[in-house]
Amino acid sequence: MEFDELSGRVIGRAIAVHRHPGPGLLESAYKQCLAHELKCDGIVFHQQNPGPVQYKDIRLECGCRSAFWWRTS
Repeated sequence: MEFDELSGRVIGRAIAVHRHPGPGLLESAYKQCLAHELKCDGIVFHQQNPGPVQYKDIRLECGCRSAFWWRTS
């Protein structure tokens, strides 16, 4: 899948989440809603993957977590 197609699908699902429940939920609730939408659309992704932080000239293994990441294959 091309990056443009994938990004369009992800943005479309994010807009659906934005429109349906409306404002006022906690971030954690919106993340779960988006995860549901991505699964329904067949988009392969991972949540809360730990990763390092690069600070100046050192690499810190301090548990930084990305909200989502997906792969195109």
